[in-house]
Amino acid sequence: MSDEKSDGLKIFSLQENLKQGLALVGRVAGKNVNLPILNNVLIKADEGKIRLIATNLEVGVISTVRGKIEQAGAFTVNSKIITDCVNLLPNKKIGLNHKGADLVVDCENYQVKVKGQLADEFPLIPEVDKKNFFSAEAEAVKKAISQVIFAAAQSETRLELSGVLFVFAGSSLIIAATDSYRLAEKKIQIKSSSEEEKRIIVPAKTLQELLRVLSVNLDGEVEESDKEIRFYVSDNQILFTFGSTELVSRLIEGQYPDYQQIIPSAGKTTIMIDRQELIRAVKMASLFSKAGINDVNLDFPLGKNQVVISAVSGQTGENITSLAAKVNGNDNSIVVNYRYLLDGLSIIENETVKIEVIDGNTPCIIRSEQDESYLYIIMPIKQ
Repeated sequence: MSDEKSDGLKIFSLQENLKQGLALVGRVAGKNVNLPILNNVLIKADEGKIRLIATNLEVGVISTVRGKIEQAGAFTVNSKIITDCVNLLPNKKIGLNHKGADLVVDCENYQVKVKGQLADEFPLIPEVDKKNFFSAEAEAVKKAISQVIFAAAQSETRLELSGVLFVFAGSSLIIAATDSYRLAEKKIQIKSSSEEEKRIIVPAKTLQELLRVLSVNLDGEVEESDKEIRFYVSDNQILFTFGSTELVSRLIEGQYPDYQQIIPSAGKTTIMIDRQELIRAVKMASLFSKAGINDVNLDFPLGKNQVVISAVSGQTGENITSLAAKVNGNDNSIVVNYRYLLDGLSIIENETVKIEVIDGNTPCIIRSEQDESYLYIIMPIKQ
């Protein structure tokens, strides 16, 4: 290693620690043309901690990595270059040393100089008050978010619908998303340090980032005590902490629609059907649905214990499939968007799904046979 004087920041860490830390923060540092420093990762060593930090001004991710601090300091380098560089190094001890305009990376017979920028130009990550918190099992949170996030609106014309609603109430957390054509809702158990109910809207992009963080961490070596995720909520920010990673995001301001009123109270027809068979039949019908409408018909004829799935298109032809099912209640039918139907069916894990229908003009409910804590609702296509 060279003996040139360090300008601050001199640390040592194992390649696997740096590799995992950079994998956690690197994706947030994007391709920002207007503010190039946002493409960088901030490497900061102080108060006995080595932290890797990235932000896109909406979301900030901080990963604390194990290592030795020889000299406290901070410096920023291009996220993609440092990540690729560390990933290519052998799984040995790596030295990172800030000298002049460079970060010198030393590992066995490799020496690399990466051009960087001073840390004082890097945006501050907002501090969130850690007085009150909610906590839940990380695996349950990951699954719950995966089960609802796809129903959030893709466009930001109604900003609140591009987010996901979190309702913290006592020992339960309700997570819900809707784009006004369909709605997904999941309830999970939480622990809380405060009795106060909180309703917040978290951007869907933040939750995609959180899912990634949870995946990287849950796949790695996680201590038993670290399998819990904590939520700290302030007026306009939320902080998620999990293991050695923190994720901070702004919240979406606005009023989330009172979706409870569109949930039908009881179906007039209840159907129990094999999920995989229904997916196959809906995919077949989708080949003959009208372009741009994506319509498939579901018919539940009285006393037949079957579901008839059909679609007709002037361009491509027509298809009718009859599947065995347990059908209780009225003779009924509904027309729905096959994409929305397939989204819901692919999220449910049980082999039998339960469909509740009132009539062709009212939303239908799809549930898992064994999981009452999840529901998915699709608005009908009115004929």
